[in-house]
Amino acid sequence: MTAALVAGLLAGYGIAVPVGAVATYLVSLTARTSLRTGVCAALGVATADGLYALVAALGGSALAAALQPVLVPLRWASGLVLIALAVRGATAAVRHYRSPRHAAAARRTPPSPARAYLGLLGITLLNPTTVIYFAALVLGSRAAQAVLPLEQGVFVLAAFVASASWQVLLAGGGALLGRALTGRRGRLVTALLSSAVILGLAVRMLMSPA
Repeated sequence: MTAALVAGLLAGYGIAVPVGAVATYLVSLTARTSLRTGVCAALGVATADGLYALVAALGGSALAAALQPVLVPLRWASGLVLIALAVRGATAAVRHYRSPRHAAAARRTPPSPARAYLGLLGITLLNPTTVIYFAALVLGSRAAQAVLPLEQGVFVLAAFVASASWQVLLAGGGALLGRALTGRRGRLVTALLSSAVILGLAVRMLMSPA
């Protein structure tokens, strides 16, 4: 049981800690909205990680075979969604900077926590890296076929908790960033930098070999 707990924690942190496009978007979203919205978005990311950990733990070799035909479409779908988010974020930042009236309206109607949760859940579910990562972990374990259901449950829960703790930490950083950059120019620069990073990571994802 302890081994399954440690393995789950390591797996959760292993997929969550590397800062990619989704993490960048999470920080940027929290900086523009609120900590509550950011935490909900963070839990959306962690939920997707937990679901993939569950599927990988239960699926075994069948999962790896089933994923092969859809890995490329998943990669393209994820990349295109992230590019759209980057372009939308940069466009909105420039528009709000040029027109304070639009900026005030945006602050009055931020994304709801539920919408943020579902949005980040969907984006993360499209990320093929998460699928491959958890499938490789399960298939790489010599005892994968002999693991008890309770141990599988502990592994999945630990992976979810690890991912959630890191994503919430990122959201907290985004909230602090949003408070520090209260001026219009600071928010513009932050949004443009975030969009540039997301765009670069998305293009790199699309250009990577299948």
